[in-house]
Amino acid sequence: MSSKNPFLLLQEEMDKHVVGHEEVKTALLLGIISREHIYIEGPPGTAKTMLSEIVSAAAQLNFFFYQLHRDTRLSELIGDLAIIKEKTEIGEVIKQHIVKGGILTSEICLLDDISRAPGESLNVLLRILNERKFFDERIPLLTAIATSNPTADEYYNEPLDPANLDRFVLQIKSRGISYGRKWDEAKKVIEIYSEKPLDEKIPVRVSKEIFDENYKKLEEVVIPQEVQNGLADFITILIEDYGLNEGNSLISDRTFFVKSLKILKSHALLNDREVCTTEDLRALKFMTAFRIPEEVYNQIDEILDSIEGKKKIQMTS
Repeated sequence: MSSKNPFLLLQEEMDKHVVGHEEVKTALLLGIISREHIYIEGPPGTAKTMLSEIVSAAAQLNFFFYQLHRDTRLSELIGDLAIIKEKTEIGEVIKQHIVKGGILTSEICLLDDISRAPGESLNVLLRILNERKFFDERIPLLTAIATSNPTADEYYNEPLDPANLDRFVLQIKSRGISYGRKWDEAKKVIEIYSEKPLDEKIPVRVSKEIFDENYKKLEEVVIPQEVQNGLADFITILIEDYGLNEGNSLISDRTFFVKSLKILKSHALLNDREVCTTEDLRALKFMTAFRIPEEVYNQIDEILDSIEGKKKIQMTS
């Protein structure tokens, strides 16, 4: 295997097959490094599934795809149910047994249209994702990618409850190339797929072991005081300057004072660094898409610009 940053190798493979969608690509890599789950909202045909499949194939990871619907049963997500006989002291007993599959055996899973899942199945699914185990047994899952269409597109597509949405640390709004008016990217897609074989195989670019190695590295990544202060400034600005509160946002202590540290460290590793810089505060954008009002989210780049600029001035003065 190449000694090059393994995550850049995966980035190269995604770029080779999918034009644009940079935020989705970055979120996928951050999710794998940090082992946090990802929620992506966007219309069909915006490469969400394809990018997940590319990363899985290039890293030899077991991939599971499931399109949820109103009648989704839990057994469709965790494996097949079987009836077995078991001998006990009092005689034979008939029991229900689960032949594990789906999210219980995958390392990356894509749960399409998650907002359509019925409450009973969704609650158990989210508990499994949160705990990374089924009953007392650990599962190999690195990250789950949940997708949904924009609520306004379909009257029957209800948004996830905020508490459930908060389980997905990384959150992305994905737009297609055409409606995003990215005409240069559109030409590039046409050019690539005019020449590319439809059944082109994805080559293996990194070993599965690399993910365990880098997950251990997360503990060693240093977050300097100026970056810690930048994170605190970010939350302060959202609440004090933009008036965010419990009624219009979801700025939970767990997500922004604990989980965010893993995302900052993951962003540093993605950029081949073992010490965070103020540049890594950019990763906070991937945590805010559905936790803050849209009008504030639309200004998130400016907010992060101001924080990064302020910290750079303080460091040089």
